Amino acid sequence: MSDSPNQSPARPHALVFDSGVGGLSVMREIAALLPQIRLTYAADNAAFPYGTKTESELVARVSAVIGTLVDTIAPDIVVIACNTASTTALEAVRKFLKVPVIGVVPAVKPAAAASQSRVIGLLGTRATVASPYTATLIAQFAACCTVLTHGSPELVEAAERKMQGLPVDMVEIASVLQRLFGQPGGDRLDTIVLGCTHFPLLGAELVAAAAHPVAWMDSGAAIARRVAAMLGPIEPAALSYRPAHRAIFTAESQAVDRMRGCLATFGLREIGFLEPTPYAEPNYRQDRA
Repeated sequence: MSDSPNQSPARPHALVFDSGVGGLSVMREIAALLPQIRLTYAADNAAFPYGTKTESELVARVSAVIGTLVDTIAPDIVVIACNTASTTALEAVRKFLKVPVIGVVPAVKPAAAASQSRVIGLLGTRATVASPYTATLIAQFAACCTVLTHGSPELVEAAERKMQGLPVDMVEIASVLQRLFGQPGGDRLDTIVLGCTHFPLLGAELVAAAAHPVAWMDSGAAIARRVAAMLGPIEPAALSYRPAHRAIFTAESQAVDRMRGCLATFGLREIGFLEPTPYAEPNYRQDRA
């Protein structure tokens, strides 16, 4: 495993990647299950949001950024904690990386299995909701259900604002959910898949704005278990160790400055900036939150 000279090889290092702060919901689950591993959280905020980009744009951008990150920090495993990036660029990234790469996909299969009414909802970005990969998931695992879908860039932006300490517009949240509950069959909706990693960060707001109580499902805990399985047993010497984590962004901004307090609550007290390029040495520097 790759590590710096002053750290034991017994302490695995995972890179968690997203376009913005949504992947923090996945990182939170990994940190809870595996508190002894090092985590680097990387956000490609220079290209945010991913949900409005074409498939070819996403494949090129995600490949370039993750390639630069892996060359720079040498993680043992990569988690693409973004449904949009995973459903479009995961296979492309796996082809050129030598380290394991885990992607996230909407939790359609467990939602369909758990639903009592056989009506489930899928909230995601527009790109995720419209992707062929998502259509295949629904056909394979939710053919027995009515699946109501809605792509919401508004929820992505709301989660970003929340992580910056800014107010969340509950009227907007309720309006987004009404576009799901208001579809034919929405009165029988009993399970909603959060098909964007940003959305679990709005858990309390979504519960409060829902037209009626439902079960909410996301992939965070399942991804954490997958990371644990792929890393394998961790040496006993590392079990009492609590490493410092860091965050890397691809652009400096006022939004990042506003996030510093929130990032610290996730254990991300070291902030770095990286300008990705597939053709030159990366320009990387870091400071403290």
